Amino acid sequence: MHSSRVYKGIRGEGVFRAATIGALALLCLFFVGILASLFTYTDWGTMAKTLFSREIFLAIRLSVTTATIATFFAVLIGIPAAYAISQTEFPGKSVVDTILDLPIVVSPVALGAALLVFFNNPVGMGIEKYFLRFVFEVPGIVLAQFTVVSALSVRLMKSTFDSIDPRYEQVGRTLGCSKVSVFFRVTLPLARNGLIASCILTWARAVGEFGATITLAGAMKPKTETLPVAIFLSLSTADIEKAIAVIITLVTIAACSLLVLRKIGKKGYPA
Repeated sequence: MHSSRVYKGIRGEGVFRAATIGALALLCLFFVGILASLFTYTDWGTMAKTLFSREIFLAIRLSVTTATIATFFAVLIGIPAAYAISQTEFPGKSVVDTILDLPIVVSPVALGAALLVFFNNPVGMGIEKYFLRFVFEVPGIVLAQFTVVSALSVRLMKSTFDSIDPRYEQVGRTLGCSKVSVFFRVTLPLARNGLIASCILTWARAVGEFGATITLAGAMKPKTETLPVAIFLSLSTADIEKAIAVIITLVTIAACSLLVLRKIGKKGYPA
């Protein structure tokens, strides 16, 4: 009787293991098949010529530059905001938490449309007239990317701060350090790897941002033509070779970002 139960348990574990690995393999094959179709569809000579064209170079430069600026501001604001939402209790915290999640779940196109509406009210028009133009301009790309990735940045960094044992800060305070000193000398070093990983993911997401960008900044060659916009413009004119070349470029950037992320993850967190 006992041996029968053990046998059934082992058999059940084997079936469960096969089912989970099978699901994983199926999902991986699905994505590998999609990527393989890109590499087998196009002619490599034509793709290389497209990749080294001036238009694609400008699109890459614009995407990388704007994504870097947007990530810089997202991280600059995200670190203190994430620390506040992670370590501080205050009235309405759940409401603030919900607001921070909205840009993550709301369509980027909707966010871009909301920005466009904002710049058509008196405050927005004043900003455009006396400060800086955003609508159908390069700064609009940065703003659109920032709007989409800032909430993601805060959420990722909050998870990092949540994972730090509060006793480390308490020990620092008992040794006579101020709250500010503890934050810079204890908390930030402990959160270093997590914050770097958050920056990489935020940057990669900014590079691939499309919906809010095209809604606010438009799709003008080469003025506001980021890599995702270049894909859209290529497909709209049935230039499949160019679209595939740009897609492969985006996939390569994303893959490199993830490889760096994995390398950081293997190092672990400083003790």
